[in-house]
Formats: sequence, C-alpha cells, structure tokens
Amino acid sequence: MSVTVVGSLNEDVLVRVGRLPGRGETAIGRDTVLAPGGKGANQAAAAGRLGTGVVMVGRVGADPAGERQLAALAEAGVDVAHVRQIAGSPTGSATIPVEEGSGENLIVVVPGANAQLRPADVDVDPVRDAGVVLLQLEIPLATVTAAAAAAGGTVVLTPAPARPLPPELLARVDVLVPNEHELVTLAGAAPADRSPAELAGLARALEADTVVVTLGARGALLVPGVGPTLLQAPPPVRAVDTTGAGDCFCGALGVALADGAVPSEAVAVAVTAAALSTTGAGARAALPDAAAVARLRRELPPATTLRG
Repeated sequence: MSVTVVGSLNEDVLVRVGRLPGRGETAIGRDTVLAPGGKGANQAAAAGRLGTGVVMVGRVGADPAGERQLAALAEAGVDVAHVRQIAGSPTGSATIPVEEGSGENLIVVVPGANAQLRPADVDVDPVRDAGVVLLQLEIPLATVTAAAAAAGGTVVLTPAPARPLPPELLARVDVLVPNEHELVTLAGAAPADRSPAELAGLARALEADTVVVTLGARGALLVPGVGPTLLQAPPPVRAVDTTGAGDCFCGALGVALADGAVPSEAVAVAVTAAALSTTGAGARAALPDAAAVARLRRELPPATTLRG
C-alpha cells in the first residue's frame, strides 16, 4: 500500500462560537486553539493513522508553525522528507470558527508557503510510484495539474476550495471527491437544495471516471462512470466538530483504494472514518485508526441504490 499526498500544510486557529456569524455580523468567541491543519496534511494524517507507506509532498515556512506541522505529521506516521521549509514565507494558516452544538464551521485560508510549491517540485518518485495520489486545491493549480500528470497510480482530487477546473486536469483524475457546494460549482449549476438523485445527475454531467460526493451527515454518494449510483449513509455518532471530516474521508478513501478495495467498499470505509473524525475538536483530534473503523463499520447501514 502506498499513498502520496500533494498539498497544503496549515496551522489552524480554531475559535469556538455559540453561533456562526452571518455576513457583516460580529460573533464573540469562547476560546482559541492552535492545531495542525491544511487539506493536504489533514488527508495525509488521516491516511497515516489508517495505514503505512504514506508520504506528504508540500511546503511550510522556516518558522515554529512549520516545525509543529512537520512534527504532527511524523507523529501520525507520515513520511515528511518531501516537505521543505521555505525561508521568507510563513507557514499557511486557516481561521476556523466552529459552532457549538452542531459542529458546523467556516474556514478562511491564507496560503503562505503553500504557494511556493512549484510544478517541478512534484515530479518526484513518491508521486510517480504511489498506488494512490491525493490532491486538493490549496496549492497552485499548475502544481496540482503537474502532480496529476506525473502520477503513475490512481489520482484522487478534492476540488476545494471550489473553482472551475481545466479539462487537462480533469482528464487525469480517476476519482473526483467534491462536496455538494463544490459539485454545483464544477457543474455550473445554481445553488439549491437537491436530492441525492439530482446531485448524481450533476455528477454524471462532469464526465469524470468516478465521482464521490460527500454529503456531511447524509454520508456520501458514489457515482461511477458505469453502473448504479449508491448512497452510503454514515454510522451513528455524536458530532462535536465537523472540521476536517471531508479530509479524513479522502485520506481513508485513498488508503482503501491503495489496499485494493472496490469503490463501494472504499466509500464505506471512508464514511465510517469521517464519522469518527467528527467526535473530537479540530481536524485531527479524533482521527481513527483501522481498528476503530472496523468496529464502527458493524453499525454502518447498507448502501442504497438510486434509481433513474
């Protein structure tokens, strides 16, 4: 099993609030916590908890925050030899208000050193040789495209933050993993409440090999290029904080695919891992190991086949 993650490393500033603020509104926070984050690093940490042979490719600043990000990934079992510290650029950061009770959040990212990861930096053996390469969009788009082109294995892309994607990148993606908002953006559709069947229609319009739409508390939607669409509901958990749940999903999905799981099985593993990740504060406080995922899988509802 080998998984390489090419992407961002950030220091998260978590702020607990009674209610998420609206546009132009001021909210009073309860407290502030610093935690390791970044979509790429979160995916790598989740994968590292679940398996071995996980490599991170990225950039951090030559600062204390960068040292903390490297230490946190190494503690999660991730090889950080291809994460370089860049003098003169601060480690990326994200400010995340988290709503008490629901665990819902908002995220504002400042890229910092992540913007210094260049296309030439990702044409390396861990990308070329990995069974699965996980990508996101918190690094320059040209670098994401270069990593997808260099990858010799399965390419999994989380299209976040949401933006239109060039055809040359989508053509190299084997599994696209948007949430509902990202799917709507990619499809060029108007925001609206949609049923799983309607979301599946938008996913099929993208003409990707396989699309997995993460649906939060509703689980995930598997839309293969050929075959029926499956809706996988999550197991029952008490959510404390949904920060990073989508990243945990992708990390677990990558590990399962690298281990040879078929897409429906990989999605079942990923939904279970993501549900467990919401039971603690922050993006990584409750990342599960393989044993925890196996235990909770016994409570996972069967997937539902969507008609039409």
